[in-house]
Amino acid sequence: MKIKKLSTVGETTTCPVALIVRNRSILLGLRNYTSDKWKEISVWTTPGGRCDAGETVEETLRREVQEEVGISDLIIHEFVGETHGAKEGDNVPIFFCTTEQEATLMEPEKFSEWRWVPISEYVSGGPWSEMNTAAHKMVSAYLKKNFLYQ
Repeated sequence: MKIKKLSTVGETTTCPVALIVRNRSILLGLRNYTSDKWKEISVWTTPGGRCDAGETVEETLRREVQEEVGISDLIIHEFVGETHGAKEGDNVPIFFCTTEQEATLMEPEKFSEWRWVPISEYVSGGPWSEMNTAAHKMVSAYLKKNFLYQ
């Protein structure tokens, strides 16, 4: 299935993320920000990041997932939705993806860990809900509809 949004050339404010599901769990990383990059905070997040100049949304998504967790067999299934980013003016398109590979901590200077969190645990709240309130609500609704209430 072709996902039109993937072929769009992203702006520098476009930050696509991969909602990677495997064995009824979602991949989350504990991202550690510093004041020189944004502010001193650690938050749980999904793999993804900012588009480089001339890069399509799909190219960015695949590059960021490879850089952050070492996953190269990413299968992008569908567009989940779009929300605002943590930084003013950023937009975050979210894509449902799967993989057969295990996540690897590729950037220990940015992330403390990557963890497979059971979907039922993710949607019930906890520390994951602090990642981005709008994104958490959107992702939780998507996961409930497609994985918990089938």
